[in-house]
Amino acid sequence: MKRIKRFNVWQTAKVVALMYVLVIAIFMIPLGLIGSVAGGLFGNAFPFSGAMLIFLPFVYGILIFLMTALGCAIYNLVARWVGGIEVEVELVEA
Repeated sequence: MKRIKRFNVWQTAKVVALMYVLVIAIFMIPLGLIGSVAGGLFGNAFPFSGAMLIFLPFVYGILIFLMTALGCAIYNLVARWVGGIEVEVELVEA
């Protein structure tokens, strides 16, 4: 068995935040297009402007960064008390 002893808080938070920014950005483009078409069909204005659809992934990224950093710090603290998460690793030849 291998054990995850600790996470580097800032590096992990940066990677996870960037992953979320990219994923959210991918979903915001279709959401904006669907909202524009649906809003036009029903005569309602779509509540999110184009600038907001561009801005939201970065807001999510900042929030995810902070939450991941907090989660890693808590994991590192708890792992000192009870050990870490145990994983089983298998070597596979290419």
